[in-house]
Amino acid sequence: MIMGISFGMWIVIILGGFVGIASTLGIVGVMIATVIQKIYRKIRFGVSLYD
Repeated sequence: MIMGISFGMWIVIILGGFVGIASTLGIVGVMIATVIQKIYRKIRFGVSLYD
């Protein structure tokens, strides 16, 4: 059954996987950067973490 999938479909599956992984890592990276920025602003300027 797996061998019945065409070569083009494998390309689409692999590219879709890479796009999904890249978008997930991008979102996680932005979240981490936001938390770090908020902690920095709290330490440096005394701004609330919720602003």
